[in-house]
Amino acid sequence: MKVLITDGMAQDGLDILEAATELDVDVRKGIPKEELLEIIGDYDAVIVRSATTVTAEIIEAATKLKAIGRAGIGVDNVDVEAATKKGIVVMNTPEANAITTAEHTITLMLSLARRIPEAHASLKAGKWERSKFKGIEIYGKTLGCIGLGNIGKLVAERAMGLKMNVIAYDPFLTQEAADKLGVELVPLDDLLKRADIITIHTPLTPDTKDLINKDTFEKTKPGLIIINCARGGIINEQDITEAVKSGKIAGAAFDVYTSEPPAEDNPILSIDENIVITPHLGASTAEAQTKVGLAIAGQIVDFLVNGVVNNAVNMPSVSLEALVVMKPYLNLAEKLGLLEGQICKGGIKEVHIEYDGEVSEMDTSPITVSALKGFLTPMMDVVVSHVNAPVIAKERGIKVIESKSSEAKDFTSLITIKVKTEEGENQVSGTIFGKEEPRIVRINGVTIDIVPEGYMLVSENNDKPGFIGSMCSILGENGVNIGRLHLGRKSIGGRAIVFTNVDSPVPKEVIEQIANLSDIISVAQVKF
Repeated sequence: MKVLITDGMAQDGLDILEAATELDVDVRKGIPKEELLEIIGDYDAVIVRSATTVTAEIIEAATKLKAIGRAGIGVDNVDVEAATKKGIVVMNTPEANAITTAEHTITLMLSLARRIPEAHASLKAGKWERSKFKGIEIYGKTLGCIGLGNIGKLVAERAMGLKMNVIAYDPFLTQEAADKLGVELVPLDDLLKRADIITIHTPLTPDTKDLINKDTFEKTKPGLIIINCARGGIINEQDITEAVKSGKIAGAAFDVYTSEPPAEDNPILSIDENIVITPHLGASTAEAQTKVGLAIAGQIVDFLVNGVVNNAVNMPSVSLEALVVMKPYLNLAEKLGLLEGQICKGGIKEVHIEYDGEVSEMDTSPITVSALKGFLTPMMDVVVSHVNAPVIAKERGIKVIESKSSEAKDFTSLITIKVKTEEGENQVSGTIFGKEEPRIVRINGVTIDIVPEGYMLVSENNDKPGFIGSMCSILGENGVNIGRLHLGRKSIGGRAIVFTNVDSPVPKEVIEQIANLSDIISVAQVKF
């Protein structure tokens, strides 16, 4: 079996691959896309880092490909959906880079606080400007972590070791879990008002895009320093540029950008002082490179030689035979989890997954993990896989309960996810139509029929005439095309729910207009 490596690998990792006599290893670092398209059909597995983008076009040309190995955490450069549709396993190395990225965050914070890059450049230019580069101590300062996932937690622990006060905003974390870390959990507005330094550790979602912008800067204290080693786009680059240049923000550090490498006209590049920028170096240490090489090499050998799936982001670690039967339910459970993860509010206490009917007769543990993966994905700062989802849930103090009943209710098989938070309980149910089509059939006791795909607005309202028309008018006036409308209600004039399929993401300002309609109870955007 042939394995292609396109972005290089540490020698330790190559040794593992080459020791497997069943494998023929081919290293072609920096291969152009056109050449990759021509040869990819000859390979059973490909290992990439961030330099190679595995597009749907490449996947379509890969007639023999069984596995894509991403030596690192992020899989943004792999079309996971296209790979999944073709039955190709996509693996990553979720633990190898976390410490390195956390350390880089601390490094940027210290460099910015002491203005080290500017002082270095000044001295190299033959100047001696000690008074110009007066910095600040971080001892006793308040660090505000936006997101307390794997990396955010590591940053918080290191900051406390530097005798900083750490506060955090994470709407999905319970106070109990935060207490175990020794971190004070606060609302976002409180964090903005109190923090001397803010660091970002959330995924990029419709809710977190431009989370930090000119409006949030009005709430922060003077002298704020802000750092982003998570994802480009969470901080509005134009707004932060203006804030630093005007002195509203004392300094900013970036390792990630909305497009990478950043375009020449990226406003951040125009800042001359109080800025530290690095070219996405979060995972760039010798130790991390060795770790990811060893990890992904071992996983590829395990899969190709022994049929064992490890650290897959698009399927659980089960035998390939069992996967064929279980796949529709894995897909359904993950979509139910994705929905819950985007609409539930408050710190998560408990996730209860119920299986009724024929599905209860299966080994449902991989299906439970798929539900957890979907549920945790919208709220984490790292890629959530079938391997790390249970660990993340445990670390965050989320109790996971699984129950079964062989009795078929309204459907031959039904999966229900109930989520208890500090603000209440939410539940969704789904089934399979035909052989493999997932459907959401109930939400909070309201019967509905939803095809879970693409972007959706989920709104609850008082069942009064005119609401649907007003909401659709707002969408139409703002150029948002509606694909489907799914309606449900418990009783005439009572509480109603609307799922609106849209062809493109709905801008925040449009959602805010809908949120201000009379009779609206709640509205949220979700992506399947």
